[in-house]
Amino acid sequence: MSVQTSEFSIPVDGSQMPAYLARPDPASGPHPAVIVLQEIFGVNKEVRRIADLLASAGYTGLAINYYHRTHPQLNEPYDPEGMERGFAAASKVSRETLRADVAAAIAWLDAQDFVKAGRIASWGFCFGGAVAFVTATLPDLAGAICFYGGSIAAPFPNGEPEGLADASQIRASLLLAYGEEDQWITAEQIERTRDALQSAGKNFQIQVYPRVGHAFFRDSSESMDPERPQDTQHAAVVADAWNLVQAFLKKVFA
Repeated sequence: MSVQTSEFSIPVDGSQMPAYLARPDPASGPHPAVIVLQEIFGVNKEVRRIADLLASAGYTGLAINYYHRTHPQLNEPYDPEGMERGFAAASKVSRETLRADVAAAIAWLDAQDFVKAGRIASWGFCFGGAVAFVTATLPDLAGAICFYGGSIAAPFPNGEPEGLADASQIRASLLLAYGEEDQWITAEQIERTRDALQSAGKNFQIQVYPRVGHAFFRDSSESMDPERPQDTQHAAVVADAWNLVQAFLKKVFA
């Protein structure tokens, strides 16, 4: 499926939030939409790739920069210095600003004739996974996908309580995916997340993949390319995770 991309800004609370849009060929009609929520490193090549991947599967992908108030151009490498600067940027956002940003993205998507009304979900990675979790409290989200969300069962970088503090307020269906060998998220944290969501009576699914660590889906285009040499086990995890995401989206958009 052909994909069209563009970059623009969405106004939020007197600020301009940069956004990257990837969508299927307009001739194919309106499509459900997924808000892509970045890792701590900014709206970089990898985040754009996820939006493009969604568009290739028939969804409108909208990647938003929730650092726009303090770090609107942040684009850091995956190294210790980039991580340090990314965490510094993440420490400047709060639940209040994150909910405002995702709500603005929802409103923008709902106003577009190429988006199916009421068919919007989110997909976040690392810190963005925690953002997907705490913004699943918003109305008008059909589902939220949290890939290895580091602040779901740990405090936010700005010192606010862990995402689980908001578990009782969640409205959207949840899909949470983790790597068993994640050096940042422990098995105990995953089980606490499961227990909290069960106790709150929420609709959720947790998938833990063996023998992979944190950020296992990053650069997964390489694992999806049959022409590239690859780790067969990791490729199988990536393929299963992508199939899981598509099945979840199909269900929540039904």
